[in-house]
Order: sequence, then structure tokens, then C-alpha cells
Amino acid sequence: QVQLVESGGGLVQPGGSLRLSCAASGSAFVFYTMRWYRQGLGKEREWIATIDSGGGTNYDDSVKGRFTISRDNAKNTVYLQMNSLKPEDTAVYYCNAVRFVNNDYWGQGTQVTVSS
Repeated sequence: QVQLVESGGGLVQPGGSLRLSCAASGSAFVFYTMRWYRQGLGKEREWIATIDSGGGTNYDDSVKGRFTISRDNAKNTVYLQMNSLKPEDTAVYYCNAVRFVNNDYWGQGTQVTVSS
């Protein structure tokens, strides 16, 4: 069993930056593929970034070049560095962990609001 807790959300102006953290409890964090998702009000949850157990990354086109996903296995933590934020980035951001297919873990989410 893995518990995930997101933090670092808040209010930021357009063009600003924010760093989200996802702290994982439980064993075998190094073997998990970690992902960030987001869900705007009235919208479906969408995938935005992945980092696998070897450190390989993938991004949705909507955030590519602006967001960076990283992990610190010694701290059991995955990060999402968000730069050049836009109002359309406003959403609840969720952390996801997968080791075996169809066996997912989710955090409670953290609110990010981009507004002037």
C-alpha cells in the first residue's frame, strides 16, 4: 500500500512559477512509475507528465517546455516544476503511482490557481 500527499499549490500570477511536491509513504518507491494529472473545474482529469523508474520522462504537449517532472528516490518524492504559468493551468493537481498494471495509487490533490 502506498499513500501519496501533494503539496505546494496556491495562487500565482500569469507568467509565474510554482513547484509541486508529492511525498510517498510505503516501500519500493524506486520501482514505481510516477505521473502528474490535473483536473479543471467541470473538466475530466487529464494526464500531463510521467517519470519512470529509470528517470525517463514524457509530457503532454500542453505543458511541454514549461513543466519539468523529477524524482528524488532517497526522499520518496516526485516534483513538478511549473514555469510560465497560464490561467488555463488552473486546476487541482494529482499525483499517481503505478508499479503493476491496473494497480494505481492517488493523492488527494493540491489546488493551483493562476490569476491576475
